[in-house]
Amino acid sequence: MKSLICLSLILLPLIFISVVEGFHGKSVPIKDVSARNIEEVAKYAINEHNSESNDNLVFVKVIEGKRQVLSAIIYDLIIAAKNNGGATKNYKAVVMESERDKILYSFNEV
Repeated sequence: MKSLICLSLILLPLIFISVVEGFHGKSVPIKDVSARNIEEVAKYAINEHNSESNDNLVFVKVIEGKRQVLSAIIYDLIIAAKNNGGATKNYKAVVMESERDKILYSFNEV
């Protein structure tokens, strides 16, 4: 957990500087949301959410998503996941992926 905090303290200023200076990339829709790397990001988001909240959500599929490339890649995904009762609900996850690590910034039911 400490490494995630340190990483975010390093990367967030870099992202902020990129945005302020106008070198940020445009957020674009992800055309193939069933691609392996997109599903890996979605599963990471669910696993992180489960460990932080003691939920037991199970990945079903990625419904839609956007990707923005800055000094890292920011994924904004809508994910279908099953809860303990077997009901499938949609969740919005925002994940930042750098060369070394992933960080879950938000995970909420939509």
